[in-house]
Amino acid sequence: MMENRDPDNIDHSQVPQASSTTELRAPGIAADEPHDEHIHVVPMSLLVGIFVALLVLTVVTVLAIYIEAGDLNVWIALAIAVVKAALVALYFMHLRWDSMFNGMVLIASLLFVAIFIGFAITDSTEYRRNLTPPPGVQAPQ
Repeated sequence: MMENRDPDNIDHSQVPQASSTTELRAPGIAADEPHDEHIHVVPMSLLVGIFVALLVLTVVTVLAIYIEAGDLNVWIALAIAVVKAALVALYFMHLRWDSMFNGMVLIASLLFVAIFIGFAITDSTEYRRNLTPPPGVQAPQ
């Protein structure tokens, strides 16, 4: 017989609770101090929807190669990568249900990494100079 795996219908009374002797706590927190429960069950439909969005964004990234936008192609690919990384971190790593500050720090850091990589990639004046021969000089065969 197949078990009911629907996250909306979970009986939380059946979930084993850690005893005070086995429970892990952050340093400096006594075992008898109250703490916030951090339990959330993500519906399977939401996870499947995020997965489908990631697949669609992957297809959009591949199709963006065929758009002739010059150096803008790099920025388009990096923007899509930031959105995909944010979706993975927010939903699959459960940052969506954590403090909003943590999610905003993650998204801002991904954005700044994409900006730094984009500037490094679009600075092509140094390496293109060596790839094309100067006028009047024939390239070696």
